[in-house]
Amino acid sequence: SEREAYQFILEFLEEEYMSESTKLRFLRAVETLSGAVHAQAEGDMSGYCSKTILAKKIEKFILQERTEVLTSSVRQQAMLCIVALRFLSPPQRPESIWGSGPHCSCTPERALDDMLQVLVMDDMNPDMLILQSFLEIILPWSLLSNKVHEQTRALGTISRLLRFICNFPRLLHMTEFSMSGRLTGVFGLFCLNSNQEISMGASEALHYLFKILVLQRCKPEAWGLSRSGMLASQRRLLFFLLQFFRKYLTPNERADVVMVAMEAVTSASSHSICAASKMLKMILQYTIPEIGKVPEIVRYIHQHMNSITETTAQMTIKKILYTLAQSYTDEVILTLFQIEDQSQKGVHKPWEILASFPKSYEVIMEYLLQRLTPFQQSRVQEPSGRTAISPLIATRAIHELLLEPSRRIEVQAFFSSLFMALLLQVSFFVTEGVAEAVQDPHHITEGVDPISSTVEALKTLMWSSGYADHVSSIQELGGWGLLTNPEGHYEGVTLVARSLVINRCWHNRSIFGLIIRILQDPDCKNHLTVLVFLTELLQCPDVAAVVDDVTTHILANWFKTEELATVKLLLQLTETYAKNETMVSWPQVPARSQEMGHATVALQVTHLRVLQPYVLNCCYSLNSDIVVETLLMLKDLLSHLTWKHSTSFLLQLTFTLVPFLEEESEHLRLTAFEIYGRLLAKVTRRVFVLPLKHQVLNLIIVLVLHLKDANMDVALVRGQALEPDLQPRFPREADAEPSAASCLPSLSPSTSPQICRSALCQVAALLGWSKLQAAFAEKDVWIILRALLEQEANKALWFLKQSVALFKSPQAPIRQAAVWFAGQIIQTLDLEEIDEIEEAFAALRYMQRDRDPMVSCLTTQTLHVLQAKRKMLPVRTPTSCFSCVLGSWMQAWSRDCDSRAWALH
Repeated sequence: SEREAYQFILEFLEEEYMSESTKLRFLRAVETLSGAVHAQAEGDMSGYCSKTILAKKIEKFILQERTEVLTSSVRQQAMLCIVALRFLSPPQRPESIWGSGPHCSCTPERALDDMLQVLVMDDMNPDMLILQSFLEIILPWSLLSNKVHEQTRALGTISRLLRFICNFPRLLHMTEFSMSGRLTGVFGLFCLNSNQEISMGASEALHYLFKILVLQRCKPEAWGLSRSGMLASQRRLLFFLLQFFRKYLTPNERADVVMVAMEAVTSASSHSICAASKMLKMILQYTIPEIGKVPEIVRYIHQHMNSITETTAQMTIKKILYTLAQSYTDEVILTLFQIEDQSQKGVHKPWEILASFPKSYEVIMEYLLQRLTPFQQSRVQEPSGRTAISPLIATRAIHELLLEPSRRIEVQAFFSSLFMALLLQVSFFVTEGVAEAVQDPHHITEGVDPISSTVEALKTLMWSSGYADHVSSIQELGGWGLLTNPEGHYEGVTLVARSLVINRCWHNRSIFGLIIRILQDPDCKNHLTVLVFLTELLQCPDVAAVVDDVTTHILANWFKTEELATVKLLLQLTETYAKNETMVSWPQVPARSQEMGHATVALQVTHLRVLQPYVLNCCYSLNSDIVVETLLMLKDLLSHLTWKHSTSFLLQLTFTLVPFLEEESEHLRLTAFEIYGRLLAKVTRRVFVLPLKHQVLNLIIVLVLHLKDANMDVALVRGQALEPDLQPRFPREADAEPSAASCLPSLSPSTSPQICRSALCQVAALLGWSKLQAAFAEKDVWIILRALLEQEANKALWFLKQSVALFKSPQAPIRQAAVWFAGQIIQTLDLEEIDEIEEAFAALRYMQRDRDPMVSCLTTQTLHVLQAKRKMLPVRTPTSCFSCVLGSWMQAWSRDCDSRAWALH
């Protein structure tokens, strides 16, 4: 009875040693008392005996049992007592064990199952944290034991526990349960075990685990896998495992599966290695989903890779590492650097593994290239919470991979992209600073100089690609030092590019194509570096041969920046376009290319026409420095152009120069006259047709009056270089007529007037003014103007307009000569023509207020003479005689007067 059971418990509770029969009787008494208390409405065991004391007593009974025999009646009855102490109804089963004797039909496994099931329950809801505590004890028996029956018993116990809770709709602390991934991995490996009993037990346990996760994480109807499917062939089982791995496990649980498999791979058991390799092969066969604990996996691989000797295991470990490196490059690289920096600096084993698979090597390199993005707008988009490496860490990783000699061929494939990325990385650090580079929360780059480390990576790239001579050549010229110097950086970029051109780098064309793609981005940060490099690269004939209109339009769009440094580089590129004939005639160019030289030149000139409008537009820039640079470039550009191929451009240039011939800046004015003189030196009578002839005549008075140009100091410095440039620098066509310059006497221009005089002689030769050639070459302004008016009297009105336009000249001597010549012209006109020159009279009246007293005085006197001339016209005074007398007087007056007071006197 319950009373007798209670008395027996009190009597023997403090008894230290009891026989087996006494223990069984004591345990039955505890079970009876528990049943009686449970039958009460609000029964509480603490009113009779402390459950804690009873539990410790039962635990002592279990520990006293022999461990070599598991089928002990005391142990079985003790487990049933634990179930009874939980005050829960026993699990439903065909037979009841309550009140059973020592020889009942209940097996020890059933007793253990009942005990565990009851213990994990909390108010009819299984508690997953309690279950996890049990599994942490039971699971090692399946992994560490070499005995089949122990592994089978452990798997069976876990399977029955999972089966008990798999249909409960609510499981307590399910989100804190962290063994799903590990259980999946362990069961998956045992499913591939050669022992059928172990394989079947693991398949059954895996089935119940899948049911739990599916029921808790998605709709029940989504689970279409039956138990018979889990007991199918190994291949079908692996397929189910893969589907479940991808769909129902969290990233950390997937990582646990991989870790379990790797632990098996690194074990000494060939069967475990084979099973783990099969499972990992299936998991890694396709692109793996998001996975967690990547650093932990990488550290495990790094720790065990040297101890693995089995071939299959080595290949599996390598496959895991490079697969993770493809999908989680940032985490893998950071972990490798952390491992090396902490303990094993100089150990390249992980990098050797990453470099041992060509496809993986290319994928990782391409990814690292995307990290070198200070010069790019688009950056790699990372999922939230993912680690991202800095450009400097990416550079360090690239350097490590380049040091591996096994992938020389793959390096060739992306040499151009990697070369430009590293070069622009150096440029970014030098010009913008290294603040962004040193922002490294992982402390991977502490003590690393960003600039020098990037340069070293660039050298290693060239060396590993077969360009060791290029590296030495740049070193001899001091290019590497200049590259890292902020003041000489762009000169260093030039030397690097020049080395590629001179040594005929195999990748010049692909580098050129990459540069053009970079320049397509109008917000390119390092466009100056790119343009400096391109300016030198275009000297390569192979590169020049692939230039097209699309490329040229991309370059032309950069003229819109109005940035001085950028425009200067673009002007250099324009001149390079014009020099293309020189490039294709290099001695190294094959004979076939030389035969095609004329066609290539014609093609390049066509591309040059795309740039010409942009170049001429720079002459009108609001930035005076840009204007100066443009005119200087145009001056040099003329040496490489011919009328045959550049007629339109040279004509436009003559019109563009007109405002600069009266520029107040002496430097600009002289440059404009030098350009105009060189332009005229290229003209032959064959090409001297309208509108060029019209424009030359329209500037004839400008040339004459600028014989009095005041720019003497500038002319003495700049004009000395003019003489050799008067002759064309290129061979003329065999059937072409001599140019005007070839008909001139040898001149040694050293002043601005001599530049104009040379141009006048060229004009005389082109126009066939043989009588005027001597005057243009030797006489002064007054004699030339009078001779010009006498010979070309029919162009008097045209000359008058030019003279009136020069009233606005910033130079007083030129305004003075213009006023004088306007007066001379007006006196030669008859009555009808005088009626058409009211505009000239208005201009003269305005010039009376000129700031220069000599000009205003001469204007006043000229107006008085012209008014008197008007009154004398009806008397028909001989015009020629009057003009000669007046002209002689005005010439003497201009030559001798020193002040307005003397003139009035």
